[in-house]
Amino acid sequence: MKKLTTIMVVLLLTVLTGCSNEQIEDQQYNQKKKNKGLELPIENPETNTGEHCFYTSLIAGQHHTAGSVTIDVVGGNLIVTYTTNEDWELGTTHLSIGVCEDGWVPTTGSGNPQIGHFEFTEPYSEGPHEVVYIIPITDIGDNYCFAAHAEVEGPTGGETAWAEGSEFSGNSWAMYSEFNLSSCNSPS
Repeated sequence: MKKLTTIMVVLLLTVLTGCSNEQIEDQQYNQKKKNKGLELPIENPETNTGEHCFYTSLIAGQHHTAGSVTIDVVGGNLIVTYTTNEDWELGTTHLSIGVCEDGWVPTTGSGNPQIGHFEFTEPYSEGPHEVVYIIPITDIGDNYCFAAHAEVEGPTGGETAWAEGSEFSGNSWAMYSEFNLSSCNSPS
């Protein structure tokens, strides 16, 4: 049901905003960019951590900061953005998000997350250094948890990456983060 709702929101946004020929000025990290009618903040993950509702590092292979995962509120949507540093590229991403209660994320019997069962695997937009998921806020509560996983390629080769946070109870190094929406102000 969540995936169908997400698809419907994306289709509605696409129809309402039409095509745009605006140039994206991603070389200037302090500017905004247009993304299918939503104004999404872009920041250099290496230098700016204060412009988002939530910010955490994207950790590759347990020891390398490959970029960041940020959360913003735009209108009635939660915007989750994976961004890598210049020397890392994003591959497949997986995102699970839900109210912080037992069972919010699919896990194995031993407590490791099952990324193949995460509810979000098809981002709204993607590129080699950025992936964006748009999730209606009504699908989640005020206090929530999220697990952001990515396959990345960088100076050390291919690595698994997780948004930095608390470790799951299993025997892997997989991580999740907690966030409270009431700490965010929606810009629109």
